Amino acid sequence: MSVETDHPASWYAATAHPLPAFPSLAGTVRADVCVIGGGYTGLSAALHLAEAGLDVVLLEAGRVGSGASGRNGGQIHTGQRRDQDWLEAHVGLDDAKALWRLAEDAKALLHDLIARHAIDCDLRPGLVIADHKPAYVAHSHAYARKLNEVYDYPHAAPLSREELRAMVGSDAYYGGMIDHGGGHLHPLNLALGLARAAAGAGARLFERSRALRIEEGAKVRVVTAAGAVEADFVLECGDGLQDGLDRRVDTHVMPICNYIAATEPLGARAREIISNDAAVADSRFVVNYYRLSGDGRLLFGGGESYRRGLRPNPGDFVRPYMLKIFPQLADARIDYGWGGILGITMTRMPFVRKLSPRVLTAAGYSGQGVMLAPYFGRLLAQAVKGQLGEFDLLARLPVPAFPGGPLMRWPLLVAGMSYYALRDRL
Repeated sequence: MSVETDHPASWYAATAHPLPAFPSLAGTVRADVCVIGGGYTGLSAALHLAEAGLDVVLLEAGRVGSGASGRNGGQIHTGQRRDQDWLEAHVGLDDAKALWRLAEDAKALLHDLIARHAIDCDLRPGLVIADHKPAYVAHSHAYARKLNEVYDYPHAAPLSREELRAMVGSDAYYGGMIDHGGGHLHPLNLALGLARAAAGAGARLFERSRALRIEEGAKVRVVTAAGAVEADFVLECGDGLQDGLDRRVDTHVMPICNYIAATEPLGARAREIISNDAAVADSRFVVNYYRLSGDGRLLFGGGESYRRGLRPNPGDFVRPYMLKIFPQLADARIDYGWGGILGITMTRMPFVRKLSPRVLTAAGYSGQGVMLAPYFGRLLAQAVKGQLGEFDLLARLPVPAFPGGPLMRWPLLVAGMSYYALRDRL
């Protein structure tokens, strides 16, 4: 799959805190653990391994944070990608509650990493879930009450149409809920902050060093174009961008493309769009997600593509989705548009597995990576040290292979996603 390996011309890149480049790998090096992928999962794994005294090498195909970790919507959601109703039906109440606790621990770790390593990433509270169909509102209200009562989560509250309209300046929604425990941040600065912390802890980071193949024997050898890493363990943390490296992951994780546009600074109009500075995600299967930047721009994510490679002119692609929600912004200039590649799974639950005694992976966050990925990086680091409790819980999740294997994923995904996109419009 042809992908970009540098930071795109995004608002995130324009406002990033600069990080000096790391060297490319040349020759053969030895390590206790080789981490593949310089996004949230890999950087967190490298940080926690280095803090535990292990010798760790991280390989990144482009620049650290240049994949989905530096391009996403920056939204912090609560729970897993599927809601507690779905989890209770598919894994039982006990595991559903354990997965809820895990997600809350993940949120706490994210806040702790930001505070402990002084990562300046514009962390702000609040997430609105907006229902685009009136039939969805009763469920959203019941779900907020369920989180309060069954999961002891006091931060969710139902929103009537009038209450939501007071927060979000659009007539496209009928109600929903607000999660005061959610939030949003600058995703690229989070990734760069984790990279600084990992390097500061002693991890060796190599950029422009794509892993080409993994050779398993008494040790594991990860080969790049100009060198190799020999290690006791390998952690595959490339998510959708490592497509083609390991068939054992490719059969379960599918890369798709998503896009974001950033308007010009809106001035006083910004608070007419989102009055409480929360992030917003709506109830569509192909979700619209948006928030205000620190300088008053609307950062709007909308639309997906399932082609091999990112679309040209992403700002033009996103603009119609934005105007459907906010027609009053027809005169607003789009200053930045960019796309990114993320990994999804059939069930939208993460694929966390021990692929062999020495190779482990965590991938397929399906849009929930800001909150989950740093925690899953720590879980991988713990698994290397033999701590498998939560790792085994995640390994029990139903994450079936895509029908037809890697070759047939694309046409079948396009057919399935087209159906759900049509359903959004009905």
